[in-house]
Amino acid sequence: MNGASREALAAAHESLDALTDNTSVDAAKLAGELAAVTALLDREVSLRRVLTDPAQAAEAKAELAGRIFAGQVSGETADLVKGMVRSRWSQSRDLVDSLEELASTADLTAAQRTGVLDNVEDELFRFGRILSSSNDLRSALTNQSATTSAKGELLGSLLGGKADPVTERLVVRLVTHPRGRSLESGLESLSKLAAARRDRMVAVVTSAVPLTEAQKQRLGAGLARMYGRDMHLNLEVDPTVLGGISVRVGDELINGTVAERLEEATRRMAG
Repeated sequence: MNGASREALAAAHESLDALTDNTSVDAAKLAGELAAVTALLDREVSLRRVLTDPAQAAEAKAELAGRIFAGQVSGETADLVKGMVRSRWSQSRDLVDSLEELASTADLTAAQRTGVLDNVEDELFRFGRILSSSNDLRSALTNQSATTSAKGELLGSLLGGKADPVTERLVVRLVTHPRGRSLESGLESLSKLAAARRDRMVAVVTSAVPLTEAQKQRLGAGLARMYGRDMHLNLEVDPTVLGGISVRVGDELINGTVAERLEEATRRMAG
């Protein structure tokens, strides 16, 4: 997003945080309503262009949004949407992207309130790994000829009763309304949002054997010192690394595996 949209999104997050700080507000309901608004504005291109038209007065756009959503969503959701259309957006689609992000954040807030945010983070990561290891599953979930209900049923059979309801809602929304994204990039975005709820970064840790609790704690503490922020560890086991661990934080790779050292030695000998 460009400058104006980034500022508008930051302001929207502040409004959402202020709203969900009130424990009487149902964060999960708010997430569902924001997702419904997202779906509507994603379909209705002309409407979202009107609501983001810089030539229109901010209050006029807010009043229009209020009339459209009156009785369709709660007062809290309507107020949040009206505040967003008062802001300036670089592109009309940025409003829809931001609404979707707020919907996911509201669901993650619901998970945080009930103490299951860590579980949701881990389940999102594990689902991504299952997806990457099964071409058949990925094909079924991205098949454009398959109906939304069929994809929802498939996810229900995979996640229903096995994953937290927040995880299931997030994944179902991503699969049934990908909005041009790959499932992998969507899951990565959700993982980053989940980490941000605790102001943490995410480290993907690959090791030849499972790490012990003591090793995980030492690694997490060391990475937190290195990056100056708490770190959530997404752990995966890959016997092909032979030994040691590799850690990826964003685009940065810290590789200490035996396989990598052997490859480096081979390159040096070849040189």
